[in-house]
Amino acid sequence: MDPIALVILFIAVVFIARSLKVVPQQHAWVVERLGKYHAVLAPGLNFLVPFVDRLAYQHTLKEIALDVPSQICITRDNTQLQVDGILYFQVTDPRLASYGSSNYVIAITQLAQTTLRSVIGKMELDKTFEEREAINASVVNALDEAALNWGVKVLRYEIKDLTPPKEILHAMQQQITAEREKRALIAASEGRKQEQINIATGERESFIARSEGEKQAQINKAQGEAAAILAVADATADAIRKIAQAIEQPGGSQAVQLKVAEKAVEAYAQLAQKNNTMIVPGNMSEVSGLIGTAMALMKNTPPTSR
Repeated sequence: MDPIALVILFIAVVFIARSLKVVPQQHAWVVERLGKYHAVLAPGLNFLVPFVDRLAYQHTLKEIALDVPSQICITRDNTQLQVDGILYFQVTDPRLASYGSSNYVIAITQLAQTTLRSVIGKMELDKTFEEREAINASVVNALDEAALNWGVKVLRYEIKDLTPPKEILHAMQQQITAEREKRALIAASEGRKQEQINIATGERESFIARSEGEKQAQINKAQGEAAAILAVADATADAIRKIAQAIEQPGGSQAVQLKVAEKAVEAYAQLAQKNNTMIVPGNMSEVSGLIGTAMALMKNTPPTSR
């Protein structure tokens, strides 16, 4: 092949290679023309002017996770903490990312470290463990404001580790152990307190139940005695009515007199036998009168049929 043709073919290949550019998806390439910013190539096939346009910068538009190196931070109460984290950002303006900073990755990393030291320096040691979300938010706000000039959007910052010195860790462990023992003692005392309350409540309810039972028993007994008295009274009244009705019958009065005479004689006989001593009535005519009355009544009383 002719050497001139080879040279022309070589020049054509170089020309095509320098003029045709294929940009991948989620990428942005910055083109300079004669040393000055010209355009940002969109994803797909793009054409450049050979030897005039130059591909100066290539950026990815995907979210990037940046590992922020570990560093020593001093808390408000003068305690050292070793802190490291992860920063998530994304290029939003390829032009500013190319010309706003010589190296936006290093700039973001350094700013994240200084901001983190400033935020932790305003907190005490215990607060740094409790306020991780607040620390992350403070770092993101500070970085996002500064990164606007670099064409970068800071999305998130996450603290990976907060490591205090061994002496502080040991003291914190002792504090946690003491706090747990304190809670255990409080729980045990509350249990004993509740137990005593339950026992007292049970005894009170038991006493109330017993007193209510005794009260009901007294009421039932009183009602029973009242019913018995009423029954005896009714029976006595009924007996008296029957006796009165019997007295009104023919011979009733004589029967009563006979019964009274019999009872009187029996009473004198029992009195005469008390303590082996003979008791004699003062007026013997009364006894003989009673006996005579009884005998007269017996003679006059008609025999009862069997």
